[in-house]
Amino acid sequence: MTEFLIGGFSTCGACVFTNPLEVVKTRMQLQGELKSRGTYQRHYRNVFHAFLTVGRVDGLLALQKGLVPALWYQFFMNGVRLGTYQTLDNLGLTTDKDGNVVWWRSIVAGATSGCAGAFVGSPIYMVKTQLQSRSASTIAVGHQHTHASMTQALRGIYREYGILGLWRGVSGAMPRVTVGSAAQLSTFAISKEKIQNLGIFPHNSFAVPMLGAMLSSVAVVTFMTPFDVVSVRLYNQSVDAHGKGTLYRGLLDCFAKIFRKEGLWGLYKGAAASYFCLGPHIILGMVFWDQLRQLYLHTGKDSAK
Repeated sequence: MTEFLIGGFSTCGACVFTNPLEVVKTRMQLQGELKSRGTYQRHYRNVFHAFLTVGRVDGLLALQKGLVPALWYQFFMNGVRLGTYQTLDNLGLTTDKDGNVVWWRSIVAGATSGCAGAFVGSPIYMVKTQLQSRSASTIAVGHQHTHASMTQALRGIYREYGILGLWRGVSGAMPRVTVGSAAQLSTFAISKEKIQNLGIFPHNSFAVPMLGAMLSSVAVVTFMTPFDVVSVRLYNQSVDAHGKGTLYRGLLDCFAKIFRKEGLWGLYKGAAASYFCLGPHIILGMVFWDQLRQLYLHTGKDSAK
């Protein structure tokens, strides 16, 4: 249970700092939905322009839209994801007999834990996305939902579409986090081990997890961004009376339509915003996770003396 709590709290700490970047990323990924380049008005020209636009039109507080569900999502999703991964690691399922990280085992463990975390956190991520996309009509992108809060949204969706309505879009969320988690945790574990073995930094130096997290963030953004765009589109689309999406039937249909209408670039829409968001979040989250685990392990050892 402790591993799950450490995983959840560590990423919540990162989320407080990176949520404004998540708002910007979501808006940019929804901009020009299913339209060819040059055929729609670009409210957000780049990351910095998006920050200024949101702050000027929606107000500075709008940059923290969806913070409450974002924190709950991080706690539940990453609590399950990082807790499961660390449990598998503690059981020796990611290393060889000498304790060295085995890359394919780490990838499998990261993917498995990510899939589980995505399923658990899916309803909250859907609400977070819908709250973050809501804006003044002059800069609105994507379908505009009218939720007033996370609890009101969850109750309303459940009341109108039932339990399955809360997990609408999970077909995009699970591949997204599975790919991202496999890239992140395997790269972080391997990089951290290699950097430590170089002997450049003292044992348990803060620089080791920091550099490992920086390398893992590049891998995550590269592999996960197309799945991230698809996931946001699936979550934010309007639904019919039966709770079915009106634009996309599912993961593959969404991929196909974006590629056909917006081209390959459409799947990497908001890539810069993704790195500005996911990069700091991954770095902070991984460092917090690593340091909290070190504190927990040292506390346990001291108590045993």
